[in-house]
Amino acid sequence: MVNIRQLVFSVLGWQLPLQVVEHPQSHDTKSIAVIGAGSAGLAALKTLLDVPESTRSTWNIVLFDQRRDLGGVWLPDPNPPPPPEVPETALYPLLRTNTPVPSMSYPGFPFPKGTALYPTHHHLQAYHASYAAHYGLTPHIRFNHTILKAAWVGTPQAGQWHLDYHDSSRNLTQQGQFDHLIVATGNNHLPRLPSWDGQEVWLRNSPRNGPKRELLHSVYYRGPERYTGLNVLVVGTGSSGRDVTSQILPYANATYISMRRDPTHIIGWPEPVGTRKPDISHFTAAGVVFKDGTTLSVDVVLLGTGYEIRKPFLDAGGVLVTDRSALPGPPPSPASSDPQKLTTNTRYITPLHRHIFSLAPTYPTNALAFIGLPSNIANCPSDVAQSLFAVHAIVNSSLLAPRAELLAELRDREEGLRKAGYDPQRQGHAMPVNTSSDYQDELVSFLKDKGAIPDDGKNFVEQWRRDIFSYHYLRQGWKRVESLGTERQWLEGVETEGQWSRLMRRVNAWQEAWETRNGVQFRPDLDLLG
Repeated sequence: MVNIRQLVFSVLGWQLPLQVVEHPQSHDTKSIAVIGAGSAGLAALKTLLDVPESTRSTWNIVLFDQRRDLGGVWLPDPNPPPPPEVPETALYPLLRTNTPVPSMSYPGFPFPKGTALYPTHHHLQAYHASYAAHYGLTPHIRFNHTILKAAWVGTPQAGQWHLDYHDSSRNLTQQGQFDHLIVATGNNHLPRLPSWDGQEVWLRNSPRNGPKRELLHSVYYRGPERYTGLNVLVVGTGSSGRDVTSQILPYANATYISMRRDPTHIIGWPEPVGTRKPDISHFTAAGVVFKDGTTLSVDVVLLGTGYEIRKPFLDAGGVLVTDRSALPGPPPSPASSDPQKLTTNTRYITPLHRHIFSLAPTYPTNALAFIGLPSNIANCPSDVAQSLFAVHAIVNSSLLAPRAELLAELRDREEGLRKAGYDPQRQGHAMPVNTSSDYQDELVSFLKDKGAIPDDGKNFVEQWRRDIFSYHYLRQGWKRVESLGTERQWLEGVETEGQWSRLMRRVNAWQEAWETRNGVQFRPDLDLLG
């Protein structure tokens, strides 16, 4: 008779009991590697360590990170290299969060009292360090370890991941074997670099008495001062493009913004945006030619064009195929609906079960997990939800249906996206508007439905987190608070999640009332896309 016993997960400040079916594998030795010490990797590591000691006493859990400390994108790069070498992070000194920090907190672990609603990056790195220290994560982390290659050695039923990694602190290349691999390396590192006809000609023909022309990605941006007196064209209207444009505007002689979509796409920008231009057609020796036939002479072209979703160490091990030709298009034919390789077109890694588990047929379904791929989502809470899902499946592989059923579920999800007007190959792991909270709830509800955790009758995403997506006055309100110098009064006594929730609601209502009285046109916050 199967013996069922109750175990307890302490999940990031709140308790989620885990029901595990005893079977011969329950107390087997497991070795699990997590790659990346940003918000996703820390969530995965914390969730693994929450598995009761009676179950994981013989497990080997290691987190590798190539950098000197934890924090991922929030850890500054003290000596960023020039192009083409990619910096360790896209972080720049003036970066502040574009969403309120309560939305970015791990459940049950709020930001410390006194933190601004939209703080500088220093607070984010300190928050992650505090989280790791509070839960004793650091002893399990190997810093200065770069994963060079990850390869599966085994069969579809059993085997191990063979990792080659370089320890830069000792200048040693070593190998290790692990049963499960969790990839949590983030999405904002490898720049997406579009190219246009004539750009090299343009770069070679700087004006004789003018500055040397530059075309570079925003990953290299470190501040607006170097663009003083220059004519700058920013390409892209995503978060980085908007932020860089608003910072450069007071310094540059002229600032232009090239956008692929209709100008109404950025109607919600609260800051001045410079002169709007359409998409670039090509370059000439004299300047930039746009698709409407207009031309422009500029000194610098800054690309706020986002980042590629690639995992070079998986490519090196033959686990992932990077295929840029797998571009958006019609749905696959039935003959191609059972992919034999994990593939990325640099926007979308597929096939994955619920953006987490690889469905490649060469290893068990719970052998390779990704945490943190979704975008347009609050990272820390979603990292927790994904980690819960992944770790439960690592503990008990029977939670996952057979691969064929999971592939069919993936095809149904992609077809649903197409019917809603999204191309899965282009949409990738970006959550459609108003779906990010539901996605997290579905992951945890699945575990409840399977009896893996008790059903407490509550959603994983608390209502106060959902409410944040309606706070379109909040960011402007907090800017006004700072301009009035009244931050301390507003933040007085704010410490718990409930108090943070009430603060956001108050500031949003206060700003809405002020804008209504003063006839300010409504400007939606474009970063509230959940």
